[in-house]
Amino acid sequence: MAKCETCGKIPMFGNRRSHSLRASRREFKPNIQRISVYENGQRVSKNLCAKCIKALSKLN
Repeated sequence: MAKCETCGKIPMFGNRRSHSLRASRREFKPNIQRISVYENGQRVSKNLCAKCIKALSKLN
């Protein structure tokens, strides 16, 4: 399952709507990417969402 290790974001569920407004179920998946970050001077690989990666880049 896709899950962000920082914020805990997981897939959400909703409805896909056709032109006639018929509803069928769909899944909204977070944009999870595997990146390496430095924690306490050590390089660590983490699964982070794009929003958390953007927030990390603003801190540095």
